[in-house]
Amino acid sequence: MARGATTMEVRADGVAVITISNPPVNALSFDVIASLQSNYGEALRRNDVKAIVLTGAKGRFSGGFDINGFGNKPKNEKPGSFSIDFLTGVVEDAQKPSVAAIDGVALGGGLELAMVCHARVSTPSAQLGLPELQLGIIPGMGGTQRLPRLVGLQKALEMMLMSKSIKGVEAHKFGLVDAIVSADKLVSTACSCALEIHEHKKPWLKSLLRTDRLTDIVEAKKILKSARVQALKQSANLQHPLVCIDVIEEGILFGPRAALMKEVLSGKMLEQSQTSKSLRHVFFAQRATSKIPNITNLGLTPRRILKAAIVGGGLMGSGIATAFILSDIVVVLKEVNEKFLNTGINRIKEFCQKGKNDQR
Repeated sequence: MARGATTMEVRADGVAVITISNPPVNALSFDVIASLQSNYGEALRRNDVKAIVLTGAKGRFSGGFDINGFGNKPKNEKPGSFSIDFLTGVVEDAQKPSVAAIDGVALGGGLELAMVCHARVSTPSAQLGLPELQLGIIPGMGGTQRLPRLVGLQKALEMMLMSKSIKGVEAHKFGLVDAIVSADKLVSTACSCALEIHEHKKPWLKSLLRTDRLTDIVEAKKILKSARVQALKQSANLQHPLVCIDVIEEGILFGPRAALMKEVLSGKMLEQSQTSKSLRHVFFAQRATSKIPNITNLGLTPRRILKAAIVGGGLMGSGIATAFILSDIVVVLKEVNEKFLNTGINRIKEFCQKGKNDQR
């Protein structure tokens, strides 16, 4: 059974609008990728197509690569056949400009796909980011090279190492997107932008080759060194944050095209790591809790918690009690004697006061 596809509509003005359709988040499954390659090939061959706009169905650009596909990739697939040969060699190097029209989410491979385009138009509330490190891997479709060249090295490291996404407005501020428009004008604006690039009224920019957002080598090395220190401090036993930094550094020192293959090979190695396998297991386990047969599918409404009883007023118990109280839930605290009870109550009062101050 096919898992998603893309559709293509050629407008009267010569813009081919390719739409990703794979509910609920338009994930990039192998079927979607194959369909995307087919439609792109047709758009590039057709004489009546001047430019291409890439968007997602039902208000979502793409939530990224479908992680159900990990471990199921074709055995004889050439490393980099999609990220290098297609995205870089076909889309980015094409003689027809591409513009990404982003709404909803552009995460992981979705954002990497958008960054390959020659311009990006977004809605204000769209969510953009590269959260791959949460799964024990690194961006594997050129993200380690293109993001630093669009938003700068420091911001790119922050977004990747912390798996931090940003809204469309902030993305525009940092140069990740070129324009912000309302959802009802998104595709039409992207089409106009694509035609202006085709007519050379706007610059035809390849993200991979940009250097205007990068610092000099000396400053870049300082930033990368600081990132390594921070990564070791926060996650000393994890390999993938350091691998991500190494791949980014490869592009800074030796050029982005050389680093693309290192990104592919490093990503392939990390996919097989026990860390990534464990983090993916956690991801699927968390999703499974929202799909429990005869429970989550019955439309039940959770009852509001009115009162909670906590046994023990130590640091942990006091912290739990504080969270309940700040959520307007009555707390009953049980301790072994009155002395410990009073100590716990006083600690909770202190925590509550601090919590109220933090909320202001």
